Amino acid sequence: MTLLNSKQPLAHEVVEDSNPTNNIDFQTIISRRLNRRSILKGGTGLTAAAFFGALPLVGCSDDDDSIPAKNNGNDAAVPAQGDLKRPETLKFTAVAHSTTETMSVAAGYKAEMILPLGTPLISGIDDWKDNREQSAESFEWRMGDNHDGMWFFGKKGSAYDPKASENGLLVMNHEYVNSSELSPFGYHVIQDNNAAPIFQNRRLASDVRREVNCHGVAVVEMKRRADGMGYEMVADSKYNRRLTSSSTAQLTGPVAGSDLVKTKFDPTGFQTRGINNNCGAGLSPWGTYLTTEENFLGVFARGQDASQLSAGHNYGRERYGATENFPGWEYLWHTPDAKDAKISDEFSRWDMTAASASAADDYRNGFNTFGYITEIDPFDQNSIPQKRTALGRFAHENCAYAPVEQGKPVVFYMGDDARGEYIYKFVSKATWSNADIGGGLKAGDKYLNEGTLYVAIFNENGRGEWKALIHGQNGLDVSNTVLPFHGQDEVLVFARAAADVVGATKMDRPEWVSVSPITGDVYVTLTNNKYRGVRDDQPLSAPNPRSYNTGGKARGNDNGHIIRWAEARGDHAATSFEWDIYLFAAPSDLSAENLSQLNDNNDFSSPDGLYFDPRGVLWIQTDDGAYTDTSSCMLLAALPGNISDGTLTTTSAGQQTRVGMPATNDNIKRFFVGPEGCEVTGITMAPDFKTLFINIQHPGNTWGAIAGGSTPRSATVMITREDGDVILAESFV
Repeated sequence: MTLLNSKQPLAHEVVEDSNPTNNIDFQTIISRRLNRRSILKGGTGLTAAAFFGALPLVGCSDDDDSIPAKNNGNDAAVPAQGDLKRPETLKFTAVAHSTTETMSVAAGYKAEMILPLGTPLISGIDDWKDNREQSAESFEWRMGDNHDGMWFFGKKGSAYDPKASENGLLVMNHEYVNSSELSPFGYHVIQDNNAAPIFQNRRLASDVRREVNCHGVAVVEMKRRADGMGYEMVADSKYNRRLTSSSTAQLTGPVAGSDLVKTKFDPTGFQTRGINNNCGAGLSPWGTYLTTEENFLGVFARGQDASQLSAGHNYGRERYGATENFPGWEYLWHTPDAKDAKISDEFSRWDMTAASASAADDYRNGFNTFGYITEIDPFDQNSIPQKRTALGRFAHENCAYAPVEQGKPVVFYMGDDARGEYIYKFVSKATWSNADIGGGLKAGDKYLNEGTLYVAIFNENGRGEWKALIHGQNGLDVSNTVLPFHGQDEVLVFARAAADVVGATKMDRPEWVSVSPITGDVYVTLTNNKYRGVRDDQPLSAPNPRSYNTGGKARGNDNGHIIRWAEARGDHAATSFEWDIYLFAAPSDLSAENLSQLNDNNDFSSPDGLYFDPRGVLWIQTDDGAYTDTSSCMLLAALPGNISDGTLTTTSAGQQTRVGMPATNDNIKRFFVGPEGCEVTGITMAPDFKTLFINIQHPGNTWGAIAGGSTPRSATVMITREDGDVILAESFV
């Protein structure tokens, strides 16, 4: 997750937080009730028996909801090409900490940069030229900025083939823009102190147009290189495509056609323009790309208009950070002079101010058409992105599905990346059929337009439950005085507020989600939270248990952790689960907080990207600002165990929780370190396991610059073994 900062665009510097609730109090009430009923009292904390599964689940009277013990993941085989099982230990040599301008990868591997910002996808467009602005229009056919989540789609002929490796489509997000990369001499901003607050700084039309085109998604056809090592772009492929913040997108599901999404562009409420701030990504079980809209707040502005809105809808806007007289972040896309617009609303559509009594007269609802999981079929170059509103509207980080099973619902997990926000899952109404593999957007219509959205409650005793966000249930109706919910469309558009009502657990910035193909356990990175244990509305809790002072900094959770859970009965559609904390991130010398016993070979901070490869190896990426004086952001390989494979522990702040088995050189190691100033993000692997792709955002110095140039550029990194074998081959011996 990365946010705009034109002077020094580092993700950890700006994070939206707009959760005013005190939902931890709701959890405390539940926990106290459990304590009175079932937990042996003594001392100040819960007993170990309570944490390790001796209690019935909250709100569950069915004995079948108990969570069975699992076999050790090391004994399980994963169906994978080449019949590769997960290794029992990691045998590569760990990469040392580094703060240099270059990247470093484990010995025996090669890491090379491909597809940097500005790379033309078709002929007839000039190559990138340093210290010179590329035309705004040309970025409709260039690689965009800040590469993020991605997926490699195996291709055989003209169709998706999940086992094909010689040829494929690499699809990736472009999350945001660095002004220093796109315009090395800086953007021109016109200051007008006499204008309304949201218009006091104006941008040039050409600069905004360039940025709009640099957001979105790129589809790039790749083919195996002649030497058999890695891939190269297929120039002028009919599949090469850019989808940007100007592209038309379809709204589908319960929100489509709602009054909440009707705009001057489409008074019927079924279409919008743009996919924006695309962060993490996911694959659908049927073979389409699921991109996410995360920090969409930053590109919108809102003037003084509360009098034009109901109190509930005004609160709904504020719950996403859009307060009155909010000028947006540093994008200011709404500010160019209207006479410079190529179409009448090219810039005005980014102004969400309610200017009159009618939504048909303005773009007040444009804001409500962003913040969704968006499905793209990379094999159909004429298809329109589909915004799947049934999965809720919030700052989506990524989207991961649980292993599908014939005749059972399809389940997707998602995090809302902001301080104190929530973890969600979506359970489809339709049940899975293997016949839908390769079914494109029609399959998406089947599985993603109808279903139930849930939000997670993590109880203090190591158990948890999923609360349904359904209109008419759990207080989600017109009786809610803060934001009356008149229908399911309001529940989904204002999903954060709905989650508040049902008592969801406020987490330390839920980012990437990934599901173990071995155990079925679900893992989520909780990157950090400077407010944990500092603000009254974010006190310590068992799932968010650390608040500490390092190097004179204020208390909070600077380094983050990774939480995981196992669904009841192994059923991902269940409404209860068991959880623990897989890893606490920390510098190895931060003894009081190094609860996972990390060492110099595997310590890290601020976990962000997360990816289980099909063999069961977990890859962890970082987006850090708390440890960068020691090491730039990194990629680690890990071999997790199971829920409850560790112990009950107490943090330095006195909060009890349970942590997974200790880290060792056998089960987690540093595999890659990026260049100074970067975030390591986005990850995918070719089906034959011989090529690993990751992305580098906002690198410092001259990383990614053309020969002789000085402007750094975000880019993809392609990692292969020097001997051409599969990634981590040394660990499979």
